[in-house]
Amino acid sequence: MHAEPSVITRHDGRVGRITLNRPKALNALNLPMIRAITQALAAWRDDPHIHAVVIEGTGDRAFCAGGDIRALRQHQLDGNRPWVDAFFIEEYALNKMIAAYPKPYIALIDGICMGGGIGVSIYGAYRVASEYAMFAMPETAIGFFPDIGATFFLPRLPGQLGTYLGLSGARIHGADAVHAGFATQFTPRAEMAQLSKALAHDGVAALAHHAVQLPAFTLQAQRAAIDTIFAADSVPEIQHRLDADNSEWARKTIEALRSVSPSALCWTLRILREGAHRTLEQCLNAEFALTQTTMRHHDFIEGVRAMVVDKDRTPRWQPARIEDVTQSEIAAMF
Repeated sequence: MHAEPSVITRHDGRVGRITLNRPKALNALNLPMIRAITQALAAWRDDPHIHAVVIEGTGDRAFCAGGDIRALRQHQLDGNRPWVDAFFIEEYALNKMIAAYPKPYIALIDGICMGGGIGVSIYGAYRVASEYAMFAMPETAIGFFPDIGATFFLPRLPGQLGTYLGLSGARIHGADAVHAGFATQFTPRAEMAQLSKALAHDGVAALAHHAVQLPAFTLQAQRAAIDTIFAADSVPEIQHRLDADNSEWARKTIEALRSVSPSALCWTLRILREGAHRTLEQCLNAEFALTQTTMRHHDFIEGVRAMVVDKDRTPRWQPARIEDVTQSEIAAMF
């Protein structure tokens, strides 16, 4: 019996269709998948019969839960850096390819969309989110940093939302993804299959028929606080401002920041601030350079162990407190 391919690509009516097909692994991206998507996009770029590209995930749990971080950690531990570098080089090249793609690129996002999943969706002109869509960049929880060009798009979300999401790993659900800038329209899950089919028949024109009116942004009440607190220039200052804000939201955010890698918070804040003034290509190059040092750091190996491998969810960070991270240690990562 043949195993099903992890990416299914086919010509369907007016569209080229890419289906991420690792539902048991929440459609997490590995190197063969990145290569299959790249190959399909290259083949369809000049094909006159293909008017647009549609990407979606198999199963109803996830669009794509990110890169295969467990494999990356193992290759890093085994000293197989060429494999690790190839993964990031090819993943980032795919992100750039999508951003510059000459045909409409439509992502149908129903379920979890994190890390690399955002990388294969956010650069498309059309990103459709269902009420079950859940966007997050939770890299600080594994001692890493938001990559796949996140240092380009997070600083460009409204106000300081991107800094808040990039540091805390907070999740954005459903229609909130449109308010935050991850998605371009909201379509309920009940209509997703219909929309997917209609795209093959009518192309981009089908999108408007399946967009529903947006409910209010559930983070609206916190927007002013987010913009004030996360504009601070250092992680200790962000924590200080959160402490001074006595709201339930601030308390939960402090808890989130205290649970993730203190070092990762510091290098993430720095690269996000720098990303605000860079092009997408410059951001991806800077991120690639940062993967070289962060993946050798104790917190990356320990963070993936605690959250993904052993799943005991009790990482032992070094240093363990924000107050003990020195500026020289962070500067050395760059």
